[in-house]
Amino acid sequence: MLEARNESERIPSHKARTTLFLSAMRHHAAWLEAQGYRVDYTRIDRKEAASFTTALEAAIERHSAAELCMVAAGEHGVQQEIASTCEGCSVNIEVLPDGHFLCSIDAFRSWRDSRKTLVMEHFYRHMRQQHAVLMEDGKPAGGSWNFDRDNRKPFGRQGPGMVPDWPRFEPDATTQAVMQDVSRLFPDNPGSLEDFNWLVTREQALVQLDDFIANRLPAFGPFQDAMWDSEPFLHHSGLASALNLKLLSPREVIDAAVAAYASGDAPIASVEGFVRQILGWREYARGIYQARMPEYAELNALDAEQDLPAFFWTADTDMVCLREVLAQTLRYGYAHHIQRLMITVLFCLLLGVRPQRVHAWYLAAYVDAVEWAELPNTLGMSQYADDGIMASKPYAASGKYIQRMSNYCNECRYRPDVSVGANACPISLLYWDFLLRHRKQLSQNPRMQMQLRNLERMDRSRKKN
Repeated sequence: MLEARNESERIPSHKARTTLFLSAMRHHAAWLEAQGYRVDYTRIDRKEAASFTTALEAAIERHSAAELCMVAAGEHGVQQEIASTCEGCSVNIEVLPDGHFLCSIDAFRSWRDSRKTLVMEHFYRHMRQQHAVLMEDGKPAGGSWNFDRDNRKPFGRQGPGMVPDWPRFEPDATTQAVMQDVSRLFPDNPGSLEDFNWLVTREQALVQLDDFIANRLPAFGPFQDAMWDSEPFLHHSGLASALNLKLLSPREVIDAAVAAYASGDAPIASVEGFVRQILGWREYARGIYQARMPEYAELNALDAEQDLPAFFWTADTDMVCLREVLAQTLRYGYAHHIQRLMITVLFCLLLGVRPQRVHAWYLAAYVDAVEWAELPNTLGMSQYADDGIMASKPYAASGKYIQRMSNYCNECRYRPDVSVGANACPISLLYWDFLLRHRKQLSQNPRMQMQLRNLERMDRSRKKN
C-alpha cells in the first residue's frame, strides 16, 4: 500500500480530504495485519513516497518483483502511471476488474452500444430491472420510475426545523497521526481539520448508514434539494466518501434503503430518490468516465475560458449563497449535491470558467472527490462541456431558483429578481448573459426552448445593458 505525496500536491487537496484517504488506508492496513496478511506499507513522509512511480519502483526493487497484480484503478491517470512504471521496471502487470460496482465496464459498454442516445434515466431503469431493485411484478414499486413530483421541495419560511445530527466519530490515534502528517507536509493546502468527522473504518460507515436510514432517509426525498444557512448536512447521508473508499458496497446501501421502504419506515419517494443517486448517477458517471477517457477530460463544448475566481479558495465574497457554501466547503470539505450543482458550479457555468479549472477545484475541495465520479459530474453535468453526454441540457438558472430553494437571499445585498443595476444579483445577470452568449448553440436543444423564448421577449436595451 502506497501513500503518494503528489496526490495531494498536483492539486491542492483539502486537508480533510487527504486525511480521510490516508486514515482509511492506515486503518485498513492494520485490519489486514490483524487478519494475518503481510502488508508492505509506504507512508507519505518517506523519501520514496514522492509519487506512485517512486514508491512503486522502490517496492518492486525491495521484493525483486516479476509481476504486479492489481484491481483496476478508478482513475485513468493512476492506472497509466502504474502501467508505465511496471513497463519501465520490466514487471508484468495483471489488472483485475473492479467488482465493487453493480455495472461492469463491459456491461456498460454493451448497454451504451445498444442505444442511439445516452440518457441516464434509461440507464437507471435498465439497472433497476437488471438488479431487481424497487421492482414489483416487473413494474416499478409505487407505480412510477421516479417521484420528482413529490421531492425537491423548499423548506419554506419556517426552515428545516430540528434536523438530526450526524453521528460523531472522534479521531483515534491513527487519525490524529495522519492529521499531524498532513498539517506538517501540506501546511498551505486549503481547508481545516478542526471539524474532521469523516468515516475511516467500515464499522464507522455502518453506524452512519444505520443512522441515516433510521433518522434522515424519510425526509431525504422531499428536501434533498433544499438549502439553509448554517445547516450544511440536513437530511443527507454523508456516505459518498465511504462508498468511494469501498468501506461500504453500493448493494448493501441500496438494500438498507429498500428494506426501510418494505417495512414502512421510509416513503417510496425518499427511497427511490436515494437509490437513483447510487444505482443511477453513480454507476452512470463511472461508465461514462471509463468509456470516454482520456479525451473526456479535455472537452469544452461551450468554449469557456475564464479563470476560476480567487474567492473560491477564501469564501471572501459578498454574494451570500456563494460565501455560505464556499465557507462550508473550506471548513468541512463538504457540500451537498444541490449546493454544488446550483451554487458553486452554476456560477462557474454562467461566468464561463474553463471547465478543467472547475474540475481541478472540485477534485481538491471535497472529501468524496475521486476523479471517476467527480469529473463527469463537474465537467459534464454541471459545465455542459461534453455537449450533453451527461446531461440533456445545461443546468442554467437565475438567482430566483436559489431564492426559492434556500434562505441565502434573505440577507444578501443583491436581489435575485433584479438583473441590471447596483442591486442586481450577479447570478441572475450572468444567467441572461449566458443565454445571450450561447443562444445559437442552445437553440438546437429542445429542453432550452422555454428559456430562450423568455430571452427573446426581453427588451433590446436590457439585453444591451
